[in-house]
Amino acid sequence: MFRENASDLQVGSATFGSPIGKQPMLSLAIKRARTQLLTSQHEDGYWVFELEADCTIPAEYILMMHFVDEIDKSLQEKIARYLRSQQSADGSYPLFFGGAGDLSCTVKAYYALKLAGDDSQSEPLKKAREWILAQGGAARANVFTRILLAMYQQLPWRGVPFMPVEIMLLPTWFPFHLDKVAYWSRTVMVPLFILCTYKVKARNPSQIGVAELFVVPPEQEKHYFSPVKTVLGKAILALDLIGRRLEPLIPNFIRRKATAKAQAWFMERLNGYDGLGGIFTAMVNAYEVMDYFGVPADNKKRRIAKAAINRLLVIKTDSAYCQPCVSPVWDTGLAILVLQELERHDSQPDTQERLEMALHWLESNQLRDEPGDWRKQRPHLQGGGWAFQFGNSYYPDVDDTAVAALALIQSEERAFIESIDRAGQWIAGMQSRNGGYGAFDADNTHYYLNDIPFADHGALIDPPTADVTARCLLLLSKLVEKNPRYRRVIDRSIGFLRKTQEADGSWFGRWGSNYIYGTWSVLTGFASAGVPADDPSVGKAVAWLKSKHREDGGWGEDNRSYENAKLAGEAHCSTAFHTALAVLALLAAGEMACAEVQAGVNYLLDTQQANGDWQDENFNAPGFPRVFYLKYHGYNTYFPLWALACFQNGQVEALANRACGHP
Repeated sequence: MFRENASDLQVGSATFGSPIGKQPMLSLAIKRARTQLLTSQHEDGYWVFELEADCTIPAEYILMMHFVDEIDKSLQEKIARYLRSQQSADGSYPLFFGGAGDLSCTVKAYYALKLAGDDSQSEPLKKAREWILAQGGAARANVFTRILLAMYQQLPWRGVPFMPVEIMLLPTWFPFHLDKVAYWSRTVMVPLFILCTYKVKARNPSQIGVAELFVVPPEQEKHYFSPVKTVLGKAILALDLIGRRLEPLIPNFIRRKATAKAQAWFMERLNGYDGLGGIFTAMVNAYEVMDYFGVPADNKKRRIAKAAINRLLVIKTDSAYCQPCVSPVWDTGLAILVLQELERHDSQPDTQERLEMALHWLESNQLRDEPGDWRKQRPHLQGGGWAFQFGNSYYPDVDDTAVAALALIQSEERAFIESIDRAGQWIAGMQSRNGGYGAFDADNTHYYLNDIPFADHGALIDPPTADVTARCLLLLSKLVEKNPRYRRVIDRSIGFLRKTQEADGSWFGRWGSNYIYGTWSVLTGFASAGVPADDPSVGKAVAWLKSKHREDGGWGEDNRSYENAKLAGEAHCSTAFHTALAVLALLAAGEMACAEVQAGVNYLLDTQQANGDWQDENFNAPGFPRVFYLKYHGYNTYFPLWALACFQNGQVEALANRACGHP
């Protein structure tokens, strides 16, 4: 690592060298990090870093191979090797690095390894099995895991929620309807309705089972849904029982009609080589339905569906894993913003050329008049968003759109004016009634749906969140001078953010871990919107960030804060990612000269690797809080560089102001 002795700045009980005295080190660190970021750019102009999840996804890839009897033994062994390497000392598999063991993830990893040929009496599987049984066994796993076990004939279908395909025929006014759930839920559920309705059986050519993972024999287990705590949950369980008993009375023509509608729905959204919804689980469910319907392996649509899944694989020399999705638009948008910050006072010809490539790639991927599920809530709004993935036309991402459009605005190229205008109108039109923004839909706030037994992951809907709202505020604040009609949208967004501030001064981070991420998002949005540094909300947030500053000069936050809010801003160690966010947040709040910022910059300088990057094994974002987490590998490349660039530019501007006689 590239380090320098520190000596002259006291913060708390630790001592740090002043970054102003370390200017050569700061410049060298920025140069190295810039080189590393540019080296990571694809020749077509975009960036896409690995997006790693827990072992559920690679385990499900092996399970899919055995489900349809398409087993690539070489690939299977590489994935199995990855799974073995991720097991905790107690035999379990966590949802994020350093986290507690998760029952469902451990059950899937165990089953996948057994399918891959591992002996159930081997030490790793023995330890995993003992841990699973100590948690109550596989019967206590979550709904999606129990559905998989039912399809593998390891537990009875009464052990999973009753999800008949006739749900597709429910009217929009009904309490449950596809339009009422999040996009990720829709794309996963629709093919799953077919798999569950027809009780589709995995081919499982070796007929391998996991009966040893149950405390009570599956056929004798009576408590697959215990405990259900809410009145609504108990009522739905009663309806579940009634529905099972009435199922034989459903006319065949109704079932055929519902099945055809479900099939047409997901086939229309297969999304070519980018896959259904651009997400692994939805793609796998659709592929397994195609297999069940007898679509030949050499059929073009089936081959493309399989290729879409395989494009998520990260295959290395000795191991492999499967990503849940890919993030090129997000990575590219953020990388551009970082490089634009670098170019403010230190323009480099090679960087300008790379920026041009990236900006034009980004602009070319804007979604305009394509069909999209978001149009159900906003039928008269013209398109103008960006997806998260390479292609996902039905599901543009509000957060990605705000970042992409901001990158185009800051380029100051007149060629992008139309794209920027469309993006601004789309973002303004996607605001929810409460003033906030969800990630993919407007007013997706049917919170009662998270109480149904199927939704034990607690993420069936896509309500407005502070981090996405703050990014939209950041964008619209850049447009309001030329488009005064955005002023009301901005004011409502600020109102939403004021209402959602936590009592301690932080904001919850739905799409990044966690309160430090949320607070960074809002403070940058507030700064762009002109909320003054002496605003009480800003002051409380700054005080909270400073209170979470660690003795080593950095910041860190564990994903356990999603389970226990008392751990907000707390971790066993600092990370470059969280330190960068905290520095960026404090700079946005006008805290350029504070000791915490200077110490945070020193932490980044001292932990940078020789190649210009920062090393961090921690997962840094939730897919779904408490049940599914992600590691954006790019966050350790561009966020620390962003913080250093902003700090350096702040120094330059402060010196220029003093030279001109300004305070």
